[in-house]
Amino acid sequence: MPLDPANPPGLHAPALGGAAREGLCTDCGVSRMGDGKACGRACQFIRPDYPALERAAHGRSADPERGEEGFFGPYRAMHRARLTAPAEGAQWTGITTALAARLLETGAVDAVLTVAPDPEDRWKPLPVIVTDPAALAQCRGMRMGYAPLVALLEPARAAGHRRIAMIGIPCQVYALRALEAELGFERIFVIGTPCSDNTTTENFHTFLKLLDPKPETISYLEFRADYRLELRFDDGRPGRTIPFLRLPISKLPADFFPMTCKTCVDYTNRLADITVGYMAGDGDQWVIVRNRRGAELLQLLEGELQTRPFADKGKRRGPVAGFLKNTERAAGGLPLRAMPDWARPIAAWLQPRIGPRGLEFARARVEMKAIETVLHLRRAHPARMKNMVPDHVWRLVAPYGIAPEPGERREEGDTQP
Repeated sequence: MPLDPANPPGLHAPALGGAAREGLCTDCGVSRMGDGKACGRACQFIRPDYPALERAAHGRSADPERGEEGFFGPYRAMHRARLTAPAEGAQWTGITTALAARLLETGAVDAVLTVAPDPEDRWKPLPVIVTDPAALAQCRGMRMGYAPLVALLEPARAAGHRRIAMIGIPCQVYALRALEAELGFERIFVIGTPCSDNTTTENFHTFLKLLDPKPETISYLEFRADYRLELRFDDGRPGRTIPFLRLPISKLPADFFPMTCKTCVDYTNRLADITVGYMAGDGDQWVIVRNRRGAELLQLLEGELQTRPFADKGKRRGPVAGFLKNTERAAGGLPLRAMPDWARPIAAWLQPRIGPRGLEFARARVEMKAIETVLHLRRAHPARMKNMVPDHVWRLVAPYGIAPEPGERREEGDTQP
């Protein structure tokens, strides 16, 4: 079957380990696999070891003194790029699905593990095993919600696939890397996408209802690097954009974003072979080639990409410091700006003109996520600080006066959870 939706009822029910009971589970799929103890060694939210997995995946760990690795993780090269012929229905220009399609077309892999839209809900992610490159067109676009993608590793192996690719978000990729050596595949290519915040599909529909009187007609949604949310519709109406500062965030519940997303330590998918996102693309796509396999992947699109120099404008210090204060003020809720309504249109006009752009925008978002991680863990799960916050996060928050308190940092040689 070219596109095999691994029937969710056929998967094991998710296990309810300690992290899951505390609301720190994204249902990546590991808990649905046959090994009930796999979560303990594969979960990003229990005791992550990024340096070790970076060395296994890339041959070395990130060097904070090398280029932008202190922000974005290990890499060989970064590009601002777009497909010369954008793919119809793609979220940006279609680089991610084009890479996966080329892998299948060239026979480099037997199958691609990714997500498609659920037949009953275009926004709900459905884990699928794809063996026909043409079927990947069905997987283009954004989904919102949990998807036990890693659980497909077992049915993919049972089907005889030995060379596979996976398109995943950071928590899924971390789990894959932690288990990779014991899975028995001949080769695995990992195409990663950055992930800032996820939520349940049901919560996402609540957000859509606040954006438009006919939410069922929204066919495309994207948070753009120009500080605007873009919407497109399938009822004939023209698309429109909404400045970030005018979004109805104050009407969302405080727990709209789960604790996992508030405490994620890997915004840029640093364990993928290649990361494809938007943050530093400034209207194009941002491609981070992390290792030899990533370079091999990008070579598959030779002659099909347009590249431009990165933008690097504005200053992130003020916005990030403001985010820190707002997050502290929110006390676990959504970080809202205390701004009068009359000032919002002015700020919305100024933000894309003088705010961080390009690489500086990406650095700002990475620092904001690091700050969010430390503040929310301190408030909600202080006992987990020692094991969940890796060194690269502490380095990111240090310029803003945040440092580990006694007992919050794992000491070298400490093997106790």
